[in-house]
Amino acid sequence: MPIRMMEWWAPLIRNEISGSQSCLTRTAVALTKFGPALTQIVVDLADMKTSNNTAAVIGTGGLGAGMGLTIYDPELHVGGVLHFMLPNSMLNRQKALANPYIFADTGIPMLFRRTYKLGAVKERLVCKAAGGGETINGGFNVGSENIDAIHKILAANGVKLAGECFGGTASMSICLNLSNGQVRAVKSNGEEVTL
Repeated sequence: MPIRMMEWWAPLIRNEISGSQSCLTRTAVALTKFGPALTQIVVDLADMKTSNNTAAVIGTGGLGAGMGLTIYDPELHVGGVLHFMLPNSMLNRQKALANPYIFADTGIPMLFRRTYKLGAVKERLVCKAAGGGETINGGFNVGSENIDAIHKILAANGVKLAGECFGGTASMSICLNLSNGQVRAVKSNGEEVTL
């Protein structure tokens, strides 16, 4: 049954990012709002990137029901962005093994571990998140489940969100500036929120 649900959602998730502007194009536009001279690191759907380049901005787009999580160590200017799409890897263990970034419960720990390898310290990390909207209709409340998952996983590890932009019907992008830790969510309707 869980595998069927995953197969049922796969085409809808692909449809969520289709349209006149691709999610990567929207992400690139959002990244340039920090300054075109900065190195732009784009995180794909179900992907994660980390960096210690203080002249970089990391961002991801196409956040409808999916979530973008940023983490940042302000002392070392180390950070990362995860784009996950579903809350729990039990929906499809094979897909979780092939790409752990699809799921909150497998992607979030990997994001933290990767930043630790760059020298980040858990107690200094500032976490912010966006997404969790209800842009897909179809009986499942994936956006709310993703929001619940991110809160539960972080709380279980003694981490709180310092900023969030959740829900709604507009898809969005989220960008982290590694020089100062500023995080912005840019909605598809043009609204910008500094987290």
